[in-house]
Amino acid sequence: MNDAEIAIVGAGAAGLSLAYRLRAAPPGHTCPSIVLIDAPRGPARPPERTWCFWEARDGEFDMALSGAWDTLRVRAPDGTAVVGSPAPLRYKMLRSSSFEELVTTRLDREPRVRRLEAEVDDVRDLSGGAEVRGVTPQGESLALRARWVFDSRPLRTLPPARTTLLQHFRGWFVRTDRPVFEPRLADLMDFRTPQPAHGLSFAYVLPMTPYDALVEYTEFSRAALDERAYDEALRGHVTQRLGISRFEVVRVEQGVIPMTDARFPRRTGRSVFRIGTAGGATRPSTGYTFAAVQRQARAIASAYHRGRTPVPPPAHARRALAMDAVMLRALDSGRVDGAAFFTGLFRTVPMARLLRFLDGRTRWDEDFRIGLRTPVRPMLRTVAELPRLPRVPRLPRSPSRATTTAPPGDPTEQNEPKETQR
Repeated sequence: MNDAEIAIVGAGAAGLSLAYRLRAAPPGHTCPSIVLIDAPRGPARPPERTWCFWEARDGEFDMALSGAWDTLRVRAPDGTAVVGSPAPLRYKMLRSSSFEELVTTRLDREPRVRRLEAEVDDVRDLSGGAEVRGVTPQGESLALRARWVFDSRPLRTLPPARTTLLQHFRGWFVRTDRPVFEPRLADLMDFRTPQPAHGLSFAYVLPMTPYDALVEYTEFSRAALDERAYDEALRGHVTQRLGISRFEVVRVEQGVIPMTDARFPRRTGRSVFRIGTAGGATRPSTGYTFAAVQRQARAIASAYHRGRTPVPPPAHARRALAMDAVMLRALDSGRVDGAAFFTGLFRTVPMARLLRFLDGRTRWDEDFRIGLRTPVRPMLRTVAELPRLPRVPRLPRSPSRATTTAPPGDPTEQNEPKETQR
């Protein structure tokens, strides 16, 4: 006999979201028995992190948001700005701790959902189901059987790909002693940062109050930086471009997300499936994941409740992934100036349509018109080149998760900031 109908390995965004959707059974159905297996506290468990996404004004997680913005700004390398509204969408920021608290409160009301901690080292098919093996924090062996197993653990090795860039970032949650931020306006991309030879870099500013904001430095490039380089870039942006001389760094977050045209298998056995980033939920061209995780979780739950095999659907349409593959190769080859590429799109495409495009929610005719706004010749050259490129494996430098640390030494006041050199 199985110990549960469904086992979910990992209690991050993907695992929690799937449990949350499965418990909300439609009329005439009951919640399946679910075991949600979280990693013990330590290196295997992701620390607190931030998720950003865009959706309609009234969302089901709005009560847990850290911020939401109706006006977005993109700055070109020369400082010129594109400012617009993504209405009817809003750009939203959600802290993982707030999301977990909200979802856990609702899961706790369902007696058929139970949680346990274990470091899982093996998931394998068995007759009529699958088995999860691991070790509990007390050192005891775990062997749990379920009809279906959904595994959200980060992959140790990325699947073979033609292009793999890393989206790597470090962010400061800063607090100032005077009102300097506009809470209704978010800087989505500010390209007044030193640009790497391959890829692009930008900063963004998400203000929560006139005194508090997340300021983050991000690169799309082949290799991550060390903390000193990130901090120099952040310090230069805060002091030189934002003009803030006195500030306190309250919290720091840092992470790496693979941006790749690899093909992520979503089914690894008769009863074993991958979800989240491991199941291809991360959008290759942007690194956004949270919205796709929600779509995937809804579809899995719907299939299960209808008595179908709950195979996770593709998180992104083939057309979107094909366009992403072209963009990644064009950036990595240096054929396209990344800062000019994105600035041009925001300058010439209505913001709401462009955000739907970046989320893979546009029609083919909209995609075609947006494609005409890109550097057509280098993109066509890249389209012709891709079929001839081999797919090769690559070890990720970091397993697609962020780290949160205490504030750095004493970066609160800088009189002579140094610009990052590359």
